Amino acid sequence: MMTIFEHLSPGERLGELLFGLIMTLTFTLGAGIAVGDSERASASLLYATLGCNVTWGIIDGALLILGRMFDRGRLARLGEAIASASDEHAALTVVAQELDDMLVPVTSDRQRLGLYRDVVANVRAGPRRAPHLGREDFVAALAVFVLVFGATLPAALPYLVIHDAWVAQRASNALLIGVLFFVGYRWARYTSFRPLVAAFVVVGLAVALVSLAIALGG
Repeated sequence: MMTIFEHLSPGERLGELLFGLIMTLTFTLGAGIAVGDSERASASLLYATLGCNVTWGIIDGALLILGRMFDRGRLARLGEAIASASDEHAALTVVAQELDDMLVPVTSDRQRLGLYRDVVANVRAGPRRAPHLGREDFVAALAVFVLVFGATLPAALPYLVIHDAWVAQRASNALLIGVLFFVGYRWARYTSFRPLVAAFVVVGLAVALVSLAIALGG
């Protein structure tokens, strides 16, 4: 059964999860300094953390839709350039400029020429379609929101059960780092990296980015 997350590539899912986790870790550390250890600090941090990632989940979902619309507009413009090229050589040049970087390492000159001719023929024979958004794009935006907001939940749990703000914050940060480790380990299977190496790299990079953000006032 297809889930909403299958409308995102593995790289997109990884990026959104990391974005949510890093945002949450940055926010809880920064906000923890601001609210201190008062009696209501845990509740304040809980509401602020949830609100932060709800907002960023919506923003990131909207940016995904905007990015997809831009990509389709760029491809439509590429199709127009191929269709309106003065001759086959000019059309093949347009296709080569778009695809050579990806295909040169894995194909021969003859294979690419045949493929590019097929692309030109299909584009010229096909109808021109204006870029548009479909249901799957809005489902993908919802998946982005769920991933970014879901990254908040491990951070929120300690504030629900621990009344001491200092202890809750440390427990929250520890959980977030643990989730970062798991995410790096899990997504290594999509790459040639060793799982433990990927996990430590993700955690190290996240901690470095959070430290930089806090140092710069973020």
